[in-house]
Amino acid sequence: MKRKISILGSTGSIGRQALEVIEKLDDKFEIIALTAGSNTDLLNKQIEKFKPKYAYANDINAIRGAKILSLEEICSNKENDIILVAVSGKIGLKPTLTAINNGIDIALANKETLVMAGDIVMHAARTKGVKIIPVDSEHCAIHQCIKDISQVDNLIITASGGPFLHKTTDEMKNATVEQALAHPRWNMGKKITVDSATLMNKGLEVIEAHHLFNMDYDKIKVVVHPQSIVHSAIEYADGSVIAQLGLPSMHIPIQYAITYPERYHGIKSKSFSFSEIARLDFEEPDREKFKALSLAYDAGKKGGSATVCLNAANEEAVFEFLNGQIKLFDIIYAVEKMLSTHTTIQNPSIDEIFEIDNEIRLKTREILKYTSV
Repeated sequence: MKRKISILGSTGSIGRQALEVIEKLDDKFEIIALTAGSNTDLLNKQIEKFKPKYAYANDINAIRGAKILSLEEICSNKENDIILVAVSGKIGLKPTLTAINNGIDIALANKETLVMAGDIVMHAARTKGVKIIPVDSEHCAIHQCIKDISQVDNLIITASGGPFLHKTTDEMKNATVEQALAHPRWNMGKKITVDSATLMNKGLEVIEAHHLFNMDYDKIKVVVHPQSIVHSAIEYADGSVIAQLGLPSMHIPIQYAITYPERYHGIKSKSFSFSEIARLDFEEPDREKFKALSLAYDAGKKGGSATVCLNAANEEAVFEFLNGQIKLFDIIYAVEKMLSTHTTIQNPSIDEIFEIDNEIRLKTREILKYTSV
């Protein structure tokens, strides 16, 4: 029987690659719905090719070939066996919760869902008996390594180090947008690529790992691994370390997440060679140069609305950097400033989370008005 799936964000990087995976496994899936933001041209091409029943985009009048449903209606549709949440930003949170509350399993590729509301989301998933399978290569790797979380002492999250790993702090401070987007290993969207350049993406992944695996922050380690072959590892209580390895391709974790617990030959099957890789390097992250990592740990340990503040300030500052309005290190300045002035609310409601998110975004834009390149 085919697994029925909807993809939120089918025109983005993860969504497009997910459709490539599904096309390779065309006898395993039936696509129920596809959604996009503004790229309705590509969405309509996907609808024509994959024949989903339903679709949604910001401009619903531009959609052709499928019945229009809202995101809430799509995520409430119990035809779905699993929903891939591949949208970027806070827009992914409410649809994810809607799907969970309707008992639908989630393949999660949206960082904001757990960074903003990890306690709420994971509690809902446990209550409803819903599986949340991570799509991020690091969390997917940890998921594959864990048999019994109670026997795990440490989670080890690897980081490529991004384009500035071997650059000086001054070179990083004066980096152009083009330099920040020149990731040596991964082809990703612009926002996450800038986060990789500052190592904020790794800080956000630490927060996600805390929620996904119910692990204390002191037991989540980050190590720089430039080759991006070891995607992450776990250390058991007896000192055994188990790692998941593979070529740096998002097709593999996407396929794992949407086919779990089954495994099939896919786009990247049988492509790994130890002899060709030959060398694997590891080093501690430079916390002075990559201060974003420490800021994320601090926010995670504070909990509550601190991670909402971290995420909102970072996202607004990254947008300003991408628009050429501020320098790369101004992102860190903005995040640190917002965290230092934010009064943390423990156990905020979903409505409070969105109110705080909006407030922090407004304040971040305000302080960045006085910063210029």
